[in-house]
Amino acid sequence: MDTKCKIYIHDLINPLPMKSNMRKILFASIILFFFICNLVEAQDKKAPAYPLITHNTYFSIWSFNDTLNNSSTKHWTGKDQSLLGLIKVDGTTYRFMGKESPTYRTILSTADEQGYQCKYTEIEPAADWNKAKFDDGSWDTGPAPFSDDKQQAKTLWTSKNIWVRRTFTLDDLDINRLVLKLYHDDNVEVYLNGEKIYGVVGWTSDYKLIPLSDKFKNRLKKGENVLAIHCANTAGGGFLDAGLVDEVKASKNDVLLAKQKSVELNATQTIYNFDCIGVDLKVTFTSPLLMNDLDIFSRPVSYITYNVKSNDGRDHTVKVLFSASTNIAVNSPSQQVTTQKYATPALSILKAGTVEQPVLKKKGDDLRIDWGYMYVAVPKSINELQYITQQQDCVSSFVSGTINSTNKPGTQLELNTVLNFGTVNSTAKEKFVEIGYDDLYSVQYFTQNLKPWWKTNNQTIENELGIAATGYTAVIKKCDMFNKSMYADAVKAGGKNYANLCVMAYRQSIAAHQLLKSPQGEVLFLSKENFSNGSINTVDVTYPSAPLYLLYNPRLLESMLNGIFHYCESPLWKHDFAAHDLGTYPLANGQTYGENMPVEESGNMIILTAAIAKAEGNAGFAKKHWKTLTTWAKYLSENGFDPGNQLCTDDFAGHLAHNANLSVKAIVALGAYANLAGRLGEKSVATKYRTIASEMAVKWAKLADAGDHYSLVFGDKNTWSQKYNLVWDKVLGLNLFPATVYKKEVNYYLTKQNTFGLPLDSRKTYTKSDWILWTASLADNQKDFKALTDPVYKYATQTPTRVPLSDWHETTDGKMVGFQARSVVGGYFMKLLESKWVK
Repeated sequence: MDTKCKIYIHDLINPLPMKSNMRKILFASIILFFFICNLVEAQDKKAPAYPLITHNTYFSIWSFNDTLNNSSTKHWTGKDQSLLGLIKVDGTTYRFMGKESPTYRTILSTADEQGYQCKYTEIEPAADWNKAKFDDGSWDTGPAPFSDDKQQAKTLWTSKNIWVRRTFTLDDLDINRLVLKLYHDDNVEVYLNGEKIYGVVGWTSDYKLIPLSDKFKNRLKKGENVLAIHCANTAGGGFLDAGLVDEVKASKNDVLLAKQKSVELNATQTIYNFDCIGVDLKVTFTSPLLMNDLDIFSRPVSYITYNVKSNDGRDHTVKVLFSASTNIAVNSPSQQVTTQKYATPALSILKAGTVEQPVLKKKGDDLRIDWGYMYVAVPKSINELQYITQQQDCVSSFVSGTINSTNKPGTQLELNTVLNFGTVNSTAKEKFVEIGYDDLYSVQYFTQNLKPWWKTNNQTIENELGIAATGYTAVIKKCDMFNKSMYADAVKAGGKNYANLCVMAYRQSIAAHQLLKSPQGEVLFLSKENFSNGSINTVDVTYPSAPLYLLYNPRLLESMLNGIFHYCESPLWKHDFAAHDLGTYPLANGQTYGENMPVEESGNMIILTAAIAKAEGNAGFAKKHWKTLTTWAKYLSENGFDPGNQLCTDDFAGHLAHNANLSVKAIVALGAYANLAGRLGEKSVATKYRTIASEMAVKWAKLADAGDHYSLVFGDKNTWSQKYNLVWDKVLGLNLFPATVYKKEVNYYLTKQNTFGLPLDSRKTYTKSDWILWTASLADNQKDFKALTDPVYKYATQTPTRVPLSDWHETTDGKMVGFQARSVVGGYFMKLLESKWVK
């Protein structure tokens, strides 16, 4: 609480007739009350992470901290992708964005830096195998890394255990901080000259840097040393590679921290306000993801806008540094990059990308792009300074004003732009920087590499940067209009807490996709199943995401279904139900998920096709795929009502037979198919399937009836689950189930809530927040809706897990269970969709 507020409270209570000690108690109580109110307000404004640059799953940079200058900015996977911001006011420098990343010097390289050979055995050795003087002459010799993946391995390792010894020579022991660089899958123990320095049960999906204590650094000696490692592959894949690095001592510089006054989120922007002693600084990150304009929507360019003004009535000289790490263009910081400084007639541009350029050569989840090029651009008209430095020289060059630009290939370089605001008074001055990414080719689609949508008309990234700069004012205005209208609509539909959830979800959902054009000329909007298994275009990820896109551009939802229809209508797919996915991102060459979800995915595809018809007012999209939809409807009519032992979208919960919620999906899908048939003039088909669905709904209510609720599985009244699939019966106006079914379920759910939300079902206390928003939309009044959704807002604003919003969390403590940065939070918009469609 500020001093003025304390003085006001003192003046308020001082005249009151009471004893001195009572006055002190009252004063303290009021202070405590205001402190708690301020704390609650601060918590209410918190997000798990803050989107800064959000375009697609590879170009997605976030702040994982409430304060922008408390930590380095990161890719959604958690790897550093540093954006650094400094402001110089009258010669004094403040850091307002990011944090200087440590610099590392290689002592013993890992295989991603430089190939090496070492000794290994897959037969358990003698007990002293880890000692420096152990005789490993009988062991095999091979190159690292060791893996069971033939594409990754230099030495194939397919057994359960491997023991590795690596002998190396040191001439220089001048080491600041010894760090173990390790990639292991699974359990590992590491020894240095016979002493255990690290051990863990578990695995990593990439290299981790593990600082070691000085006592282990002191184990190193001049001359010959030995790093010995045992790794056990207990399940799944296997991988091992290790090395040592030195965390270089950071050079001291006279940089202060800017005081962050506030952070604000809206649909397309994140806005920070800072106090820099005499100057107010406003920094706005805008990713203009406007779905009604695919040219702007698909353009891989974000704006970072700086607004400065004096706050003390005096004039000040101001410069701002924006520095972007070339780690934005690599998968691993050890990858070599090239840089370039050049210009177009209108722009000054910095460019960086890997030397290797392995276009579409990697697939999987915990990966970052290492092909294509990143760009930082500013209009020439503002006459700003751009240069390239080593990471460790970025800050000192700005503070001292000594610029030594480099264009040599290297690792962890910085693209620097200095904005000179000159003399600043109480009239605000504004400048912006653009950051963009040209991925060259985005996805491989049935063996053909596809360019991103924005290249459809042979546009270049320089053209896109130029158009973005010229159209800056107009684009910002469009974003502002959309931000306000979306928020107002969401508040009207579900209240402020609900609207804030929608704001958190908007950019995250979109940025888990890439927009393209297929070889057949169709639009594709392909998702990545982030922080899960990395699948591309997963149907049961599209399904929960759908409400957002139905609201703002149903064509994008068509684009999420086009690839699945193409695949299922090709000779590659041999089943009479829908596929689960198109592959592993970014390779969409056919399903790679190991098990089918026949009822789940067939139901999803039919329901979403019917939702598109409702949104567009016609069934033209369904007509193109009527034969396929009919095949799936027939399958569901025969197999959907009482599903066998199979997975559904909640596959993490395991297989389940007689799943009542999955049965609802099949019933609703059959009703949706009947609705589509009616739209297409197929009256007899519509009548037939409407009858099937209606009869199933009646039968379902009897089999699932558990008294005051409906069960998780048919036949077990002691179970319960969220029947989130019911919401489509309401939203599509099918009315297969009476409103009393919704009411009974909602009333029961209200008795089962925990601090951070309603559990998914009776088996565990974890939940899926997207499903809660669907379940809550079954409520027939705002009170019940808020009662179910306010705990989700509490989770989103108070979770201790600081990552882009996780949709799978524990309802007892608010911690993430799994998943992050996924598109499924588009499902948060279900209530807004319901408010538009159900009158």
